[in-house]
Amino acid sequence: MRLSRYFLPVLKENPAEAQIVSHRLMLRAGMIKQSAAGIYSWLPLGLKVLKNIETIVHEEQAKAGHLAMLMPTIQSADLWRESGRYDDYGEEMLRIKDRHGRDMLFTPTAEELITDIFRGHVTSYKDMPLTMYQIQWKFRDERRPRFGVMRGREFYMKDGYNFDLTKEDAMHAYNRHLVSYLRTYERMGLQAIPMRADSGPIGGDDTHEFLVLAETGESEVFYDSAVTDLTFGDRDINYDDKAQCQSIMEEFTTKYARTDETHDEALFAEVPQERRKVARGIEVGQIFYFGTKYSEAMGATVQDADGKQVPVHMGSHGIGVSRLVGAIIEASHDDKGIIWPEGVTPFHCGIVNLKQGDAEADAACEDLYRQLTKAGLEPLYDDRNERAGGKFATMDLIGLPWRLTVGPRGLKNGVVELTCRKTGDSEELTPEAAIAKVIARYM
Repeated sequence: MRLSRYFLPVLKENPAEAQIVSHRLMLRAGMIKQSAAGIYSWLPLGLKVLKNIETIVHEEQAKAGHLAMLMPTIQSADLWRESGRYDDYGEEMLRIKDRHGRDMLFTPTAEELITDIFRGHVTSYKDMPLTMYQIQWKFRDERRPRFGVMRGREFYMKDGYNFDLTKEDAMHAYNRHLVSYLRTYERMGLQAIPMRADSGPIGGDDTHEFLVLAETGESEVFYDSAVTDLTFGDRDINYDDKAQCQSIMEEFTTKYARTDETHDEALFAEVPQERRKVARGIEVGQIFYFGTKYSEAMGATVQDADGKQVPVHMGSHGIGVSRLVGAIIEASHDDKGIIWPEGVTPFHCGIVNLKQGDAEADAACEDLYRQLTKAGLEPLYDDRNERAGGKFATMDLIGLPWRLTVGPRGLKNGVVELTCRKTGDSEELTPEAAIAKVIARYM
């Protein structure tokens, strides 16, 4: 993409309404624009990051054997009355009426709707286990929406639902989701720690939240610092292997890590004092097992091997896709702007032409742009007739992992400058060597 043809409305000053780093930088980098309180338009740069995160989620869900689908954003209130949650959910649910006076609602979550789909089509244990998920817009009418996409009213979310014949099978689904989430977050450059949490209005006794440690986190968390040494890495996972998934579950959840709702001071005191940590965390996902809560209330039963009708065991699993954009920025930035991890960056590399209009510099930039594009990467070429300082400031603000700087002086020596946004390190390389190094980072 050529910056002269791109819509990137960057701001030089910090917006007064933005209280935290991610909100400030997303507004300044031209990623979002507020439409109403807690509701944002996603501009081209922001949408690219959102879609990159979504792609990673889809890929990891597919590896775990989960099936993508799409449900409507508007649901009938009758389904929620069946489960008993319509009146219990609270004012966060946006309740509306259609033109015929029927009670409807804007989806905050979809346990009822997916249960209705299941009960209408699955009647035998032979069609199980089954896990389906969607990535869809949700709405919760927060009393005080703030912090940009971190606590908005409208948000983009992956919500998945498993249906199993027994609790044992359902707990394997729970473990399977935990494993897939660990890999998902690490691909985004994040360490998201699974912590014992409260189930809230979803219900159930077994639940873990995934939290990214950050000073601006809304949740107070208590943990054994040893959990921060755990990494998932490039493991070969067989998601059908119950023992392997259980082993990883135990590895990442045995050490103390809890949110304030479930914090147990006596258990925390058993952690060696030097490893007891209290911090803030940003929730980026949660998994639940809630047994037969919805299936019993809504008649979602199947015939088991003995011919008996039994309620299915269920769980739900969410990832805050839009919230992750803010969480990544909170975890990866400096005083110049965003520092995107390579897994989610909107463009793979920036190209800065120090002397637009110079025939040699223009030709060199065009060649870099062409070769990177031919290799399957997407560079952002700043071909504007602007001062070099302004171009550098824009590149630092939007946080692309790599920047190629091209100018007449370097070209006389046969080199361009390659800069790593994360470390700030620069080196002079031939154009061919610089291209090869960038390509190697992504291939």
